[in-house]
Amino acid sequence: MDNKKKVFLTLARGSIAEAVGLGYRLDIDKILRENPWLKDMGASFVTLTTSSDMLRGCIGSIIPHQKLYEDIISNAKSAAIHDPRFPSLSQEEFEHIKVEVSILSKPRAIEYSSSEDLKSKVKPTIDGIVLKYGAHQATFLPQVWEQLPSFELFFSHLCQKAGMEADCLNRIPEISIYQVQEYREE
Repeated sequence: MDNKKKVFLTLARGSIAEAVGLGYRLDIDKILRENPWLKDMGASFVTLTTSSDMLRGCIGSIIPHQKLYEDIISNAKSAAIHDPRFPSLSQEEFEHIKVEVSILSKPRAIEYSSSEDLKSKVKPTIDGIVLKYGAHQATFLPQVWEQLPSFELFFSHLCQKAGMEADCLNRIPEISIYQVQEYREE
């Protein structure tokens, strides 16, 4: 396991253990001494899945607003106990979840004139997407392309996640793309 993967997964899993009351304590000072780059600003998502690969929690940041280690810790705890789609993770479930940490690049806006034009500019499985229209906003990580492999399916679900109609691309919402470095427990 490469060092970054080990560090990211240790931070996330240790934070989740603390959040569910397992009495685990991360040695943050030691981790930061050995990995000072964690103090750089960064954006992350932490995704929890069950042993049968069902989503169990996913919370993250699109734009860097704090140090990377703080972002991972905060998002790991939130994915475990504050994702509104799920009840808080129990101590019993802790051993059975898989943890994934995604480190995001800075999103960049895409100019497009139609959904066909957008389709020519988006790279499935590589690009994560932020969709924004007025007060509506949603994102899908690049990993979501695995479950929603067609452009039409992916974007109709993203529109609905944003609280809009499935064909919201007709309104030409703001679209930004980003990529991720993905670190997943086996």
